[in-house]
Amino acid sequence: MKITEALRIVQATAADAPPFRVTLACGFTPLHLHTFLQAHLQLALPARAVHIKDGLYADLCGTLERGGDNDGVVVVVEWPDLDARLDYRNAGGWGRDSLASVVEQATLSLDRIKSALGRIPSGIPCALALPSIPIAPIFSAPGWQASEAELVLNSALFHFASELARDGRVRVVSRERLAQESPWETRFDVKSDLKAGLPYSIKHADQLASLLAKTLVPPAPKKGIISDLDDTMWKGIVGEVGPENVHWDLYGDAQMHGLYQKLLGSLSDNGTLVGVASKNDPAVVAKAFERSDMVLRPDQVFPIEASWNAKSGAVKQILEIWNINADSVIFVDDSPMELAEVAALHPGMECVLFPKEDPVAALQMLRRLRDLCGKDKVSSDDVLRLASIRQGAAFRKQAEGGSAPESFLQDSKAVITFDFSAAAEPRTLELVNKTNQFNLNGRRWAEADWHKDAASDRSLIVAVSYEDKFGPLGTIAVAKANFRGERLLVDTWVMSCRAFSRRIEHQTLRLLFETAGVDEIEFAFQATAKNGPTQEFFASLLGEEPKPEFRLRKSQFDEHCPALYHEVKELKKAEAHG
Repeated sequence: MKITEALRIVQATAADAPPFRVTLACGFTPLHLHTFLQAHLQLALPARAVHIKDGLYADLCGTLERGGDNDGVVVVVEWPDLDARLDYRNAGGWGRDSLASVVEQATLSLDRIKSALGRIPSGIPCALALPSIPIAPIFSAPGWQASEAELVLNSALFHFASELARDGRVRVVSRERLAQESPWETRFDVKSDLKAGLPYSIKHADQLASLLAKTLVPPAPKKGIISDLDDTMWKGIVGEVGPENVHWDLYGDAQMHGLYQKLLGSLSDNGTLVGVASKNDPAVVAKAFERSDMVLRPDQVFPIEASWNAKSGAVKQILEIWNINADSVIFVDDSPMELAEVAALHPGMECVLFPKEDPVAALQMLRRLRDLCGKDKVSSDDVLRLASIRQGAAFRKQAEGGSAPESFLQDSKAVITFDFSAAAEPRTLELVNKTNQFNLNGRRWAEADWHKDAASDRSLIVAVSYEDKFGPLGTIAVAKANFRGERLLVDTWVMSCRAFSRRIEHQTLRLLFETAGVDEIEFAFQATAKNGPTQEFFASLLGEEPKPEFRLRKSQFDEHCPALYHEVKELKKAEAHG
């Protein structure tokens, strides 16, 4: 991004948009970094007006300690913040006797920064960047050799960062990714540093701001990957050479296919759905997956759609089984023609070419897939996702099989758990911000806004978990409401599509009436292009299509609510999350 483009983005912000306030804590003059950070955050939050407040020069810790009303905090540490003698603008001595003192002072400064970060209110996201410009040549060893003092200093820095990352409240920008995006030799602008106190080149300021924005406001991860098999999952055409003669290792000159399988397995274990769409004989494909040396385990993949029909049709079947939208899924194939066909029939799907003859491009593709699907934290619900999809398929198959729906639901041994203390759990907000079909109004919440609202005495937030004889689904619904006098206003309500057809939404609504003790609930409903299931649910209770900001009486609900067979459990704060 060029500085003129960044300025245009900032100036085009709607004046009446809700503000998103960010404190930028750094010890240097922010200048271009401020502008680029504001622009990148504005692109990530188009419905908000991003405002950035800078601190005082050479007072990073003071900026953090003074706090403020923030929706996010960005901290950029450079070597001078740890000791003024590491500043090119400072005239302090670099003698041999100073080294121990510099390391000691730097350690104390890191402790002070850590303490200040610990006082940021819970729920306010914080992005941290470690020093990215060359350290001053203070050490006694020649530049090609790391001295003991330099290693101790870096050890203290990484220990500081790892402790903050372990706590989970601070997200740290990857130094490795920054090195890829911003080469070392193009970062430091010594002239700008000496004249204006800004040590960054314009290019480096832009790249660092981009990564800080992604770290503070991460894009929603993709939910699934649908992959081709021949010359993608493995090298070779399995129907021609046979299951025993396709390769994914060094000996078969096919290691990139093996690495691709490793990545898919890793993503699957972390909750990303992995499916297969292949033009092949299903029996031959099944034999290939039976090989003991297959890196991607069969239990990490579901479903496998192999036939001689168009791949777009197989992709459609997988989307229906997963019950998610095309724009939440990636399709990977080695054929540009297959990619084009799938993209044409599934608009919004990310279609990625597997570059089978180019290992460098293949490695870039693996990194791209990790970026698209990666998550800051992996929850227990993420780990359950694939099993719950299989469970859902078994549920639907048996429900469609023989028994009547009522007897089937009655015999499913379903247990619903309502957790009233889960507002701060990452899974709760993640579910709200990624669910489309059963969604009251499509609203997305910033972390800070969610936690501020949840802290109100007038707020009621409940997370819903489900399990039955087929297995657990984990946390599958969230409802958020506020008391307005004697009324209850539900402003957020989502439910995962994995939980459809189990009457969980009816049980949740009954709970809201009973918990609030009200005869009428108001809903901040808005129709969206994707929330048809929500509209159908409310229409079944109202007897007409729901209107924006409608109200539902308890008598209406009782009249139209079907029989509910769940065992219901409720968790309060004393029982849940320690």
